[in-house]
Amino acid sequence: MAKQRILSGIQPTGNLHLGNYLGAIRNWVELQDQYDAFLFMADLHAITVPHDPQRLADNTYKVAATYIACGIDPEQATIFVQSHLSAHAELAWLFNCITPLNWLERMIQFKEKAVKQGENVSIGLLDYPVLQAADILLYEPDLVPVGEDQKQHLELTRDIAARLNFQYGSEDTPILKVPEPMIREAGARVMSLTDGTKKMSKSDPSEQSRIDLTDSPEVITKKIKRAKTDPERGLWFDDPARPECHNLLGLYMVLSGQTKAAVVAECQDMGWGQFKPLLAETAVQALAPIQAKFNALMGDRAYLEQILKTGQEKAAAVAYPTLAKVKDALGFSHPV
Repeated sequence: MAKQRILSGIQPTGNLHLGNYLGAIRNWVELQDQYDAFLFMADLHAITVPHDPQRLADNTYKVAATYIACGIDPEQATIFVQSHLSAHAELAWLFNCITPLNWLERMIQFKEKAVKQGENVSIGLLDYPVLQAADILLYEPDLVPVGEDQKQHLELTRDIAARLNFQYGSEDTPILKVPEPMIREAGARVMSLTDGTKKMSKSDPSEQSRIDLTDSPEVITKKIKRAKTDPERGLWFDDPARPECHNLLGLYMVLSGQTKAAVVAECQDMGWGQFKPLLAETAVQALAPIQAKFNALMGDRAYLEQILKTGQEKAAAVAYPTLAKVKDALGFSHPV
């Protein structure tokens, strides 16, 4: 029996951090044995905001190396670059022509990012949920791993697929598969080191807000030492008045591989001066093997290029037939 397919991707903008690893990549590693995993670098999405063209390609290779260093097996999963398949951009245009504008204007993330960019906001930023829908629907996945902050985008993807199927297909023969969300378990959401109410993010201007997977032991220790805390003595989870405490305990729980109960028993009487060195040491130890493998992979560009070429070929074998189905349904002629 064929495995169900899952699909996900990350933008190659800057270094990946603990939030990317614990919130997404580690989850993919656990899923790759059970599912047919398609994992990509979303470089077309990376240019919806101002970017450095001198670093885009190198960042794309860094993300690919990070996937593998964290445990993604290129023999099992399909790892590829979004822009290496023109089908993504082409299907996004076709979807643009059937997607109502007001569907995009109500997207929460567009409103938040548009405020930050002001007059520089691009059409790409408004339209990237449609490209995201194309990214997903091209590969006809059964499930899409998403966090709470991406549920609205997956709902838009499902709406676009349903609209296309309704307008150009039939109940008996839908054109596109409508994927289901795979919601990650609570606890995978990693928050900023400078504000426990905000998600750890590559776009945060403060390097102190996140622990990059490539940070040296000294930098990791320094960032954790400077992490925002409170004056309370004793550490515990789930206190709305202590978001930073909950976040740092959660990091320690995941990185040490302990249960919540075990962490509570160990840390409940600690002060920050005792806990922060413990967390720093645990984080350094957890990231050391990932960093070693990442550095080795970045030193072998030919190997990474071969992985991405193989991934492109495997992705193309699925994507272009899907694109052809959509074009046929919309009535396009075939090239002679």
